[in-house]
Amino acid sequence: MPHLLDHYRETVVPKMMERFGYRNAMQVPRLRKIVLNMGLGAAAREKELIDDAVGQLAMLSGQRPVVTLARRSIAGFKLRKGMPVGAKVTLRGTRMYEFLERLVGVAIPRIRDFRGLPRTFDGRGNYNMGLTEATVFPEVNADKVKRVQGLDVTLVSSAQSDEEALGFFELMGVPFKRV
Repeated sequence: MPHLLDHYRETVVPKMMERFGYRNAMQVPRLRKIVLNMGLGAAAREKELIDDAVGQLAMLSGQRPVVTLARRSIAGFKLRKGMPVGAKVTLRGTRMYEFLERLVGVAIPRIRDFRGLPRTFDGRGNYNMGLTEATVFPEVNADKVKRVQGLDVTLVSSAQSDEEALGFFELMGVPFKRV
């Protein structure tokens, strides 16, 4: 069982119940899923770069990513309907908590000149962040990467408001900028 899940049950739930006045532990926000996405853009025409991105995502997540395809043709981008434009993977359960542990404990501290994550939520308790390169994770061997790819991470919670989500993610260890 991931340490972060124990931390959630033993520390986060009681503190959130006290702070927001929940009467039941089931009212406390929880992490529902984490979605990892890599947009490939110009690399869509090169099969080996797509395979490289899929391999990186598989290494990070521990499961096979889905290759996303273009829904429509865009002449300005030389893109045709059905061409691969990215890869994504959805994490749930123990893999989700293990990934969040690695993200907060290992990858984010390796970001150069890191001063904290911006406090931008979507209004429904979810948090989106982008990493300029996936090589901040120790699983990704920087020498084998053909092209540095960015990585979008979406943390989906059951929080009803941005204030609840901020309190929840801070207690879970996500390092936000000081206000």
